[in-house]
Order: sequence, then structure tokens, then C-alpha cells
Amino acid sequence: MEWVDGKTRCQWANPKNERYIRYHDEEWGVPVYDDHKLFEMLVLESFQAGLSWECVLNKQENFREAFDYFDLEKVCAYDEEHMERLRENPGIIRNKRKIQSAVSNAKVFRSIQQEFGSFSDYIWGFTEGKVVYEKGKSQSELSDEVSKDLKRRGMNFVGTTIIYAYLQAIGVIDLSAGHNIPPPAVCVFEEFHLMILFTLYDRLNKSAMPAVKLIFKKLLRFMLSFF
Repeated sequence: MEWVDGKTRCQWANPKNERYIRYHDEEWGVPVYDDHKLFEMLVLESFQAGLSWECVLNKQENFREAFDYFDLEKVCAYDEEHMERLRENPGIIRNKRKIQSAVSNAKVFRSIQQEFGSFSDYIWGFTEGKVVYEKGKSQSELSDEVSKDLKRRGMNFVGTTIIYAYLQAIGVIDLSAGHNIPPPAVCVFEEFHLMILFTLYDRLNKSAMPAVKLIFKKLLRFMLSFF
């Protein structure tokens, strides 16, 4: 849609949020080949599960400070004590599983670098270095493939909808031809239910009978297979 300044933007761009507008105009969909930026975006995308991308973006600077400006080696070295301090940081999203996944995913990210020479070579290798042009989707065969491989390697919070949003953000998928496409928050509806399951599991784990816990654990594992 065309805005009052004459620029064409997606409907999801909040006109009242200058940071969001700058992200839409200057960052979103621009091809990224720098591993440091690729790592930062992967971590941030994983944290938006159950939330909007705008919420995460508003906390980006806090995340940078909290995660040592996404220094990969430092994040890989975070221990339980450090992760507990992150959980006490009011400037970020203080979800225990997301914080733990950020650290474990960092180690997988590093192993991919060691195997392929760079994470950039790995992620762009799925399309042979080419940008994929499409519109009107929230997942695709490409995001399915990347998600499956990252999960196989041990990453969490990298379901196909999150990965599709990630591939949009780093420019592997270009949706500029259609300006009504959803932002990285396309997975909010699905992952909102996942976060409810996590909360229920925590409560049941403290009080429910073993048989109930077992059934719920199987349900949770089934839901996680989609993310």
C-alpha cells in the first residue's frame, strides 16, 4: 500500500513506530551474508515465538547488550548461572526455554560454520546463492527443508514458519512483489498455543499424576515437531 510519504510499504508496518518503519525500509528483505548478523537475526527470530516481531524489534538493543552484542563465542560459553542472569533481565524476553535454546543453537551455528566455512555459505547453499521470489506464504518447501535440517543438527525454535520469516528477513526469500504479506509474526497464532502448552506442562509437572504427565509430555513433543 502507498503511504503519505509516497513510499509503498506492507500493511503490517506500524506507522506509529519509527524503528519498525526503518526496519521495513532499510533491513527487512535485504540479502545478508555476514555471519554475525545472520546469528543475531536467528536468535531474535526464535525469541518472537508467541509474540509479535515488533515486540522483539523494540527490545533489539536490550538483546544486543544482554547477549554480548551477539558475540558467538561468548554466547556459546554461557553457563547456567549466566542464563539465570538473563532470565532476570527485564529488558529482554525472559523465557527460560528460549534463553537455553539461544545458547544451544549458538553451538550448532558454530558447528555449521566449521563444516561449511561460514553459516552464510550453508544457508545460501539451499538456493545455490539465488534469491527466491514469491508472495502470500507463511511457509514453503524451502523453509520446510531448512527447518528440518536445523532440527536434525540440534536446533530448537526453528520451525518452518519461524524459518520462513528468517529467510524473508535475511533476503533469501524476496516478497517485495506483494506488499500485503505478513511480517515475521506469521507464526504467532501457532506458537501462542505452544507457549500455553509449556505453561500447562510446568504446572502439571508439579502436581499431576504420572499418567497425566506422560500423556501431556507426548502431546508437547508432538506440538514441538511443528516448530
